[in-house]
Amino acid sequence: MSSDAPPINLIVFADLKRIARGRKAEVLAQLRERADDAPYLVFDEQTGDLLDFDVHNRAGVVTPAADASSESHAETRRSVGRPKLGVVAREVTLLPRHWDWLNRQPGGASVALRRLVQDASRVNADRDAVRAAREAAYRFMTAIAGALPGFEEATRALFAGERERFEALIGPWPEDVAGHLKHLATAAWSQA
Repeated sequence: MSSDAPPINLIVFADLKRIARGRKAEVLAQLRERADDAPYLVFDEQTGDLLDFDVHNRAGVVTPAADASSESHAETRRSVGRPKLGVVAREVTLLPRHWDWLNRQPGGASVALRRLVQDASRVNADRDAVRAAREAAYRFMTAIAGALPGFEEATRALFAGERERFEALIGPWPEDVAGHLKHLATAAWSQA
């Protein structure tokens, strides 16, 4: 992770109620002050990712709850590319005619691929933001609200882009859960 990355804000739920929110150190302090032993779930506030957060760990390490792939570990050991510039070499599989076309482009295959990716990311930025918001809301919803009434219908409404229906379905849910879902899904409706 680069030092330019913004700090992760966390949000913590116990019994479907928000009990803590803030930066890692703030949340760790809030959780250590709790008198009860009720189980809690810690999420990345923006991505909806469920995090493994051990309040008894004095270092306050926060890691994704799912196992990290071996590929990501291999990338950190790799020195191929131009790491000082943020360039990481990876493998791309293309047909011979695609490689021929790329090699004929000014600057070669790498420059052409970077230009194509940059253009596509600019053209699809709105669609990508909608998809990311829906996925973040879905990750959070699945982890915390899977047993709540209307969960499946709310999921369908989320991915169908039906804001009013989605909000009506999550309306009866606990206030903190519904409120955070609305926050996560805010960008999911921009193209609707």
